[in-house]
Parts: sequence; structure tokens; C-alpha cells
Amino acid sequence: MSFPKHIVTAGVVVLNDDHEILIVKSPNRGWELPGGQVKEKESIRTAALREVKSKTGINIKLIRFCGIFQNVRAGICHTLFIGKPIGGQLQAGQPCLDVGYFPVETALRLVSWKLFKQRILYCLDEKKHPFFVEF
Repeated sequence: MSFPKHIVTAGVVVLNDDHEILIVKSPNRGWELPGGQVKEKESIRTAALREVKSKTGINIKLIRFCGIFQNVRAGICHTLFIGKPIGGQLQAGQPCLDVGYFPVETALRLVSWKLFKQRILYCLDEKKHPFFVEF
């Protein structure tokens, strides 16, 4: 019997006190939310905290679970949260090329992938929570 292979990721819309959003610049995808793959036997929440810290240097507190975007064909479930910074030093971690806080409108202009923009917009719209988007 073979077991299905799935990938689960955790991404976070981190908003500071000025309502600016934290985004990272990936060498392959350009600007995007900080996040990454959940390790085997790791909780999604723990992965979200770990991924933001490793990619941005920022410690966060998770405020809310927003929802899931599922890429059915690729077998990937992208879980998304809202978080707020609680410490750390802003710095681009591997493999990120850059990191920064930007006003939401600026961040949406910098993020070039339509699906990444959609994730941000869904997370920022509390009326959509919790969401489940299949594609």
C-alpha cells in the first residue's frame, strides 16, 4: 500500500503597528509572504513561527488562522495566518535576497505572482475567514 505524498506549508501576513506588511524577496519567485514547508512531525503553528524567524529574523505572535489555499494537482496545502512582530532583528535569512515592511498597497505592487497577491488579500479580509480555496 502506498501512502499519498502531500506538502503542507505555513505562511504569515505579519503586520506591524503601522499596519505595514512584512514580505521577503525569494530568488525564484520574487516578493512574497514569509513562510515555508512544515517539517514531518511539526505543528503548522510551530512551522509558521520558525519560517518567519528564519527568513526575516523577526519573532512573531500568531493572532489568527485565516485559511487554506490548496493546489490539488501539486498536492500542496498552503495554510495562512495573521501575525504580529514581538521581537528580533530584521534581516534577510537564507535563501531570501531582501526583506522589509511595506505599506499594504506597496507590498501588493511588489508581489508579482497573482496567487500570492490573492493570499494576502484574503488574509486581510476578515469577512473571508476562514477560507478554503482550491485550484
